Amino acid sequence: MKALMCTKLGAPADLELVEIPGPVAAPGEAVVSVKAIGLNFYDTLAIQGKYQVRPDLPFSPGGEIAGRVEQVSEGAGRFKAGDRVMAYIGFGGAREKIAIAADKLIAIPPGLADEAAAALTVTYGTAFHALKDRARLKPGETLVVLGAAGGVGQAAVEIGKLMGARVIAGASSDDKLAFCRSLGADAVVNYGTNHLREALRGLTQGAGIDVIYDPVGGALSEPALRSLAWGGRYLVIGFAAGEIPRLPLNLVLLKGLDVLGVFWGVHTEKEPELHRANLARLLAWAAEGKIRPRIHRAYRLADAPAALAAISGREVKGKVVLVP
Repeated sequence: MKALMCTKLGAPADLELVEIPGPVAAPGEAVVSVKAIGLNFYDTLAIQGKYQVRPDLPFSPGGEIAGRVEQVSEGAGRFKAGDRVMAYIGFGGAREKIAIAADKLIAIPPGLADEAAAALTVTYGTAFHALKDRARLKPGETLVVLGAAGGVGQAAVEIGKLMGARVIAGASSDDKLAFCRSLGADAVVNYGTNHLREALRGLTQGAGIDVIYDPVGGALSEPALRSLAWGGRYLVIGFAAGEIPRLPLNLVLLKGLDVLGVFWGVHTEKEPELHRANLARLLAWAAEGKIRPRIHRAYRLADAPAALAAISGREVKGKVVLVP
């Protein structure tokens, strides 16, 4: 079978599409024929050796998969051949088939396409955990989403609206902001052409922001922090800009702010019951059409370097998937 492999740390162009033996299900596992693989920003870091988690070489990128159960071993639970399933696996998904512990598999709700199922777990899981569990976002509060046109940004806009917040979407181009409006954003800020803090001050008539959702980092972080109201919450999601900011802690003291780290992957391990409850809620919303992962583009495995380069270059609106 074909698999996309990172055999040495480097750029997307260094990935190799190779033939490897097909998997066999060990006790408690199922073999899944992979129909779609979700890619995330962390994949672009992992292939360079810059992510917090460093898988051993060689490895396949892609932490989210959707597909069909092909083979089930003894002790694999309720699943049977032919079932549509999805799973979060961290790494290893970019291949035609994979053996997965059956307790990691989740049935795909009827009506949810494979590409959407493979694009849901990480981005929406991160956004829901951040807004519900960490920030405790309340109806009527104002939420600012930076990088709002990307995968985790899109999810935060949609979930923020579902939770009753007024959502201000920030992005670096008018084209991306038009996409954010289509997601339901109440207001938008082009921080490529406007000063972020002043723009947010104007949109709140000087009252300030309740929650900042920041997957970008870099030069945007300090003006975002300064825009918070008394008791505001600043969610640290990631650093897509490539620079880890140094925040002025005197502002945290003077405004009674909370700076909250969001590491969704570790949350799923440390708080598995809460994670399962969150995912059940997200799947119910997806089945009801209340959230809808937008697929920027589906790429073939051989075109994965172009897919990862598009993510690195911040060209993506929504989510990128691979289709074997």
